[in-house]
Amino acid sequence: MKKIYIAITYLLLTCFGLQAEEQDNVVRLTLKDAITLAQHQSVDAAVALNELKTSYWEYRTHVADQLPEVNFKGTLPSYSKQYSRYQQSDGTYAFVQDNNLSMDGAISIDQNIALTGGKISLNSSLNFSRQLGHGAFNEYMSVPVGLTLTQPIFGVNDQKWNRRIEPVRYQEAKAAYIESVEGVTISTIAYFFNLLLAKENLATSVQNLDNANKLYDIAIAKRKIGHISESELMQLKLSALQAKGKLTEAQSNLNAKMFQLRSFLGLSEDDVIEPVIPESVPDMRLVYQEVLGKAQENNSFAKRILREQLEADYAVATAKGKRRDINLFASVGYTGKDRDFSGAYNPLKDNQVVEVGFSIPLLDWGKRKGKVKVAESNREVVLSKNRQDQMTFNQNIFLLVENFNNQAAQLEIAEEADEIAQKRYQTSIETFMIGKINILDLNDAQQSKDDAKQKHIQELYGFWSYFYNVRSVTLYDFLNDRNLDADFEEIVRK
Repeated sequence: MKKIYIAITYLLLTCFGLQAEEQDNVVRLTLKDAITLAQHQSVDAAVALNELKTSYWEYRTHVADQLPEVNFKGTLPSYSKQYSRYQQSDGTYAFVQDNNLSMDGAISIDQNIALTGGKISLNSSLNFSRQLGHGAFNEYMSVPVGLTLTQPIFGVNDQKWNRRIEPVRYQEAKAAYIESVEGVTISTIAYFFNLLLAKENLATSVQNLDNANKLYDIAIAKRKIGHISESELMQLKLSALQAKGKLTEAQSNLNAKMFQLRSFLGLSEDDVIEPVIPESVPDMRLVYQEVLGKAQENNSFAKRILREQLEADYAVATAKGKRRDINLFASVGYTGKDRDFSGAYNPLKDNQVVEVGFSIPLLDWGKRKGKVKVAESNREVVLSKNRQDQMTFNQNIFLLVENFNNQAAQLEIAEEADEIAQKRYQTSIETFMIGKINILDLNDAQQSKDDAKQKHIQELYGFWSYFYNVRSVTLYDFLNDRNLDADFEEIVRK
C-alpha cells in the first residue's frame, strides 16, 4: 500500500514538471510581467484601444470643422432635350422644346465663425451653356469672386457649444482609456492569484498526501504493538484516501486556472505558466483627501459630470433658440456673362444679394415654451443625479482608502499566521509519532496549516487588488508619485 501511494504521489507531482521540460516552454511570470503582457496582448486591451481610436477621430473631426474647408463642385456635363409648358403673353400655354448642353463648376473656401455661429464663404464659379438645334449658340456666365455670409440671429450657436463640449468629451475618453487599461491590470491580478493559489494548493495537497501515507505506515506498526486503536488506524487510512482525492482535484483546478490566464494573456495553449509569488509589498499609507483630490482631477467621472452639465445647458439653449427663427443671408461680388468666354470676365458687374428670413410663431399653444420647460427640467434631473453620483463616488473612494490601509495590516497578520501554522503542523507530526497527541489534533493542525496558506495568498491578492484599484480610480501612481499618462497620438497610430 505504501509503495502504491508513493508511486501515485510522485507521478502526479512530476507529470506537470516533466511535461514542461519535454515541451521546453515553461513561462515564469512575475505579477509585473503578467500585467505588461495583458496590457499589450489581451482582448480587453484591444477593445479599450479601439474605443480610444473612435473618440480620437471624433475629436479630430471636431477640430477640422473649425478650420477653413476648400470645396469644388460641378456638373460635367448636363444634357437636356425635352418639352416644357410655357405661358405666353396672352395667357395661353404652349409647349416649347428645350435642347441644351451645360457645364458648371465652382470652387469655394468655407469657414465657420465660432464667435457668431455663422458661416462665411469665398467662392468663384463659371457656367457654360450651349443651346442646340437650329441657331445654336454658346453662353458663359462667371462669378470671378464672391463673398457669402450666412448667419442665424437669436438662434443657438452650435459651434460655440461644440467648442466647449468636445474637448471635455475627448479628455473624458482619454481618462476612460487609462482606466480601462488599469481595469485590465485588475483582471490580470485576479487571474494571476487564482493560478498562484491553485499552485500552492497543489503543493499543499502533495505534501499532505505524502505525510498521510507516512503516518498511515507508522500507524500500522503502532497498531501491531497496541499503541493506537483500530478506529484511529482507519481514520488515518481515510485521511490518506481523502488526501489522494484532493490532490487530483487540485491538479484539475490548476489546469483550469492556467488555461484562464493563458487565454487572457493571449499565450499559446502549449505554454506552461509558472507564477512567481510577489516577495514584498510597498510600505505606504494613503490619505483620503489626497486620494479624492487626485480622483477628481484625473478620473473620467469628473469629466463626465462636466460634459453632462454642458450638454444639459446646450439642450436648454437650443430649445430657447427655436422659439423664433431669424436668418441673415448676404452675398456680394462680381459677375459677367457673354457668348464669348473672354466677354464673361470683361466687363464685370456688381452681384449683390441681401436677404433676411424669419419665422416667428404667433400662436403655438405653448408648444415651444413647453419644450424649454422640458429641457430645463431635464437639466435639473441631470444636476440632481450628478450630485448623488458625486456623493457615491466620494464614499467609494473613502471605503477604498480604508480597505487599502487596513489590508497591509491584514497581510502582515496572515504572513505570521502562515509561518506559525506551518511550524505547528510539523511539530504535531513529530508529537503524533511519539504518541503525545491523537489523530483529531493532528487533523486540526493540518487544516489550520492549509487554511493559513490560503489566507496568506488571498490577503496578498487583496493588497495588490486594492493598490491597483486606487490607481484606477485616481489615475495616479502613489508609489512613484506621478500621474498615469500615455502618448495618445502614438497609441492611436498603432
